[in-house]
Amino acid sequence: MRDTIIIVEGPQGTGKTTVTNFLREKMSATDLYRLSGIKDRTETGKEKIKIKYEKLLEYVENCKDINMIFDRNFFTNEVYARLGYQDYSFNDVYEKLLNKLDNIDADIYLVILYLKDENEFNRRLKRDKHEYQKFEAESSILQQREYLKLADEVEKQTKNIKVVRLNTDNDEDFETKMERYFGGLFK
Repeated sequence: MRDTIIIVEGPQGTGKTTVTNFLREKMSATDLYRLSGIKDRTETGKEKIKIKYEKLLEYVENCKDINMIFDRNFFTNEVYARLGYQDYSFNDVYEKLLNKLDNIDADIYLVILYLKDENEFNRRLKRDKHEYQKFEAESSILQQREYLKLADEVEKQTKNIKVVRLNTDNDEDFETKMERYFGGLFK
């Protein structure tokens, strides 16, 4: 059986922590990585983040007999750059990283979390108390739309990355959805 790499992406409030924790508990021989960006939003920061993800993909490529779940990855940097949160375009680096990921010998899933009811962001972001960063529903909505565009692009561009769009509006059917998409990977 091949190793599995699952990358969970989506804006704040869609349930990345819930999904990645659930998958980690259900899958055997699995590491969970929670990644964040860097503070430097300049061209120098672009070079730093480029090196970070190149090294990370080398590490992933060299690991064997372990499944990996990522709570965010370089897809976040591409979405943030597209939305103007960075002072640079990340697309040139993103395309190279996407190609490298696509060529790793593993079953690779890109899971894009989204909310059908965009008003749900208001409720969820008020519920979550983040002292280190203020989240805004409007920002999450813009991010969600960009992540969904990116999902379409990844499907067309890659041969080995399976894209899963997972609606997380309804918490009640969460486990059913997870079982449908990933049940074959569970212990």
